[in-house]
Amino acid sequence: MSLSPLSPLLFEPIVRAALVEDLGRAGDLTTDAIVPADLKATTVLAARQDGVVAGLDIAAATFRLLDPSAVIAVERGDGARVSSGSTIATVTGSARALLTGERTALNILCRLSGIASATASVVEAVKGHRATIVCTRKTTPGLRALEKYAVRAGGGGNHRFGLDDAILIKDNHVAIAGGIRPALERAKAAAGHMVKIELEVDTLAQLEEALAVGVDAVLLDNMSPDQLREAVAMVGGRALTEASGRVTAATAPAIAATGVDLISIGWLTHSAPILDIGLDYRA
Repeated sequence: MSLSPLSPLLFEPIVRAALVEDLGRAGDLTTDAIVPADLKATTVLAARQDGVVAGLDIAAATFRLLDPSAVIAVERGDGARVSSGSTIATVTGSARALLTGERTALNILCRLSGIASATASVVEAVKGHRATIVCTRKTTPGLRALEKYAVRAGGGGNHRFGLDDAILIKDNHVAIAGGIRPALERAKAAAGHMVKIELEVDTLAQLEEALAVGVDAVLLDNMSPDQLREAVAMVGGRALTEASGRVTAATAPAIAATGVDLISIGWLTHSAPILDIGLDYRA
């Protein structure tokens, strides 16, 4: 899998803010009282359950902001599958820096690895079908770029990054516009030549109306597999088809078997459980 790393410009401000939040006005009282300032230490980032890694560069940045000379030796990089007990990376540097940065680094690494692991579970479930698993804009405020990166690390793809990526006409847009046709016509009149238009539909009748006007993609919301199969046949390749609505690893195979192009899942970024990872001192 080819996974382009995140630019430090995206995550360093987040890491700095998280460290400031944790250090407060007086710093790490516990570590500064107990650990000598000149002591060096080696620690291991170790997986405590099976999953997929994501966010190592961000965890490394946490330690390097506290100790620029810290050395991080990666054994299992982002996108790699790990089993419980596996060493992900070894971190060597100022003992104070390692202990002070531990929670911030793990908060980010466990969170992003959890998203990557959840994504990988659904990607594996639809293996053999054409459908791509994608995330949504249901992300933690301020962490969208990081969480969407974690989805990519898990083998999934990204939907819109923001409201400025594309036009996605939802049910409230249609209601306010007075119907599907006026909503699509206004969108087409406003869209630039590089902007794609997607429309959410709940019924096959709405889909038929959308296809008559013309649209780049259709979001088939909360449809049964039988309805999805019929919808894909109706579209006939004239638009991308995206299925959404309470999709799980258990239900995804039947949805993918209908022939849809995309399956979007909000919980990958808003509700995925963390992957348990620890930082262990190596004597």
